[in-house]
Parts: sequence; structure tokens; C-alpha cells
Amino acid sequence: MNFSNLLAASALAFTLSAPVLAQDTRTFTDDLGRTVDIPAEPLRIISLHDLAITVPLLELGISPVGSQGRTTAEGEPFIRSSDVLTGVDFGNSDIKFVGNLPADVEAISALEPDLILTTPWQTAPVEQLDIIAPTLVLDNSKRGDLGMHDILAEITGTEDRLAVLKTRYEGQVAQIRRLIDTANISVNVIQGVNGEVLSWHTYGALGKVLRDAGFTFPDRVNQIPEGDLARMSAEELPALDADFLFVTYRTDILETPDDAIGHLNEVMPGFCNFLHACRENQMIVIPREEASASAYYGLGVLSYMIISHISGRDFVAKAD
Repeated sequence: MNFSNLLAASALAFTLSAPVLAQDTRTFTDDLGRTVDIPAEPLRIISLHDLAITVPLLELGISPVGSQGRTTAEGEPFIRSSDVLTGVDFGNSDIKFVGNLPADVEAISALEPDLILTTPWQTAPVEQLDIIAPTLVLDNSKRGDLGMHDILAEITGTEDRLAVLKTRYEGQVAQIRRLIDTANISVNVIQGVNGEVLSWHTYGALGKVLRDAGFTFPDRVNQIPEGDLARMSAEELPALDADFLFVTYRTDILETPDDAIGHLNEVMPGFCNFLHACRENQMIVIPREEASASAYYGLGVLSYMIISHISGRDFVAKAD
């Protein structure tokens, strides 16, 4: 932002200061250790991370006035994963697109927010955002995918709504445990990327459901630090094998299951011959939007998917 635009944003912030000061406020410490006075009941929230903030807010019943988003090849903005997870996107709501990386500070100012929520991933400078409205930096990489719901519910006063979502999920996990002998079944999630195979200690929503339900994971995966992933060469593929393997593909860029298989073939041509789960038709290929989603809806979809693919099925267990 140039100097004249910075002055304009400062003037806007000054203009907004009267109604903001009239609101009840409370002190909040964000994930950078910054102490910020925020509205006790924020009414005009800007979200600067579609997956980590916007989707959870929508699940909690809060519609931000503006959100960071992505754009299609044709330049049309969209909130990643939101159409399949919440049914809400820019085209069918009052949420305004405020850019991607960096977000458009002038567009944010024009929406007159009373609270801005951002993450370390977002490159719009916090010092500029602070001029417009109280700004909190929330680190989703440390809080975890579903951990963002907890802090967002606290900020927006939607703890009751979150409690309902959690109760529903607990019932879904209990049903998996009732129908499947999870303790005696090994699973893993892998992905081919640029000739390497990636595996996570806990892969997003899918990894959470699998671990919460009590499935076992390969030793190599359990050695990965919690919240982290490992990039490996083809030689490590056998160490990532399990009774059931899950592989994902990106529907938001129009990938198909064939693309997921193709990425693994780039790691090692004929990779399927080296993986028990693949040889025995126990490799399950699913859309990444739900599998990696920061959404309780995604947890429910995945819970049903796991039951439908594994419960009551005769399968070939991987030899130790």
C-alpha cells in the first residue's frame, strides 16, 4: 500500500473509531502473543484464510462480510472447499471477495470491518490491517485443522453450536468403533507430489477420524512428528503400506482419481506392485476437499465413507 492509500486507510479507521468504541470490548491474546482489544460481539468479520477461518466460521453459523479466496482460470473467485462443505460461496452469499495472497487491504477497508482474522500464511501486513480494525493472527498450523473451531467459537460466542457439532462427531466415531475392529486394522494416507511420496502423522480430517476411531498406522508414519508430514523417495513406499491405503485428489482444480494414481506412478512406475493394499484392491481414492477439510461436515462424510468401505468386508490383511 502506498503512502496515500495508507493515509486513506488511517482516515477510515478514525471514522470507524466512534462506533467501535461504543461497543463492549475484551482483551484477547493472539497466536503471535499480541494483546488486542476486540469487540465482545463482532458483527463485521473479515476472514483472511478461506479453509482455516471462513469454512469454520460458516459451520459455526457466522457469515463474514469478506473473505480471502482463490480464483479459477477464468478469474472467478471462490472459497476453497466451501461449496461442498457448507454450500456457501461468494456467488450465493453476501460475502465479498477481498483477494488472495496478499489480500487487498483497500477492499478490506471498504467493508468497514470491526474485526479481522488472519493467519501467518496470509501475506497482507498485520500492521496495515491493524489500522483498519482490531486484527488477530491465529496459527492454524499449531492449533490443527479442527482446533480453529474452538478459538473461533470463543471469539464469536458460538460455543453452544460447536458443542452440537462435537457431540455429533463423537457419535460418528462411536459407530465406527462398534462396526469395525479398528484396533486390528492398519491404515495410512499417502500422496504423490513431484516424484516424491508424502505421508502425514495425521492427514487432516481423514487422519483425525482414523486415529480417533482407533485404527493403527505403520511405524514409519507414527515416527513423523504430530502435525507434520514427511517427503520420501520411492524406496520408502513399502514402509508406508497398510491393510487399507487412502489416496486423495483435488476436485477444486478438476482432478480425478486417475490423476491421483498418475502422481503415484511418477513416484515409481508400477507402484501398485509394491503395495499390499493396492494389489488387493484395498486402496481407496477419494476427493481431497473433504479428506483434508477443516470442517465437522467433512468428518461426518469421512466417517460414513470409512464404514461403507471397511465394515462387513472380507479383506486381506497385510502380513507383518
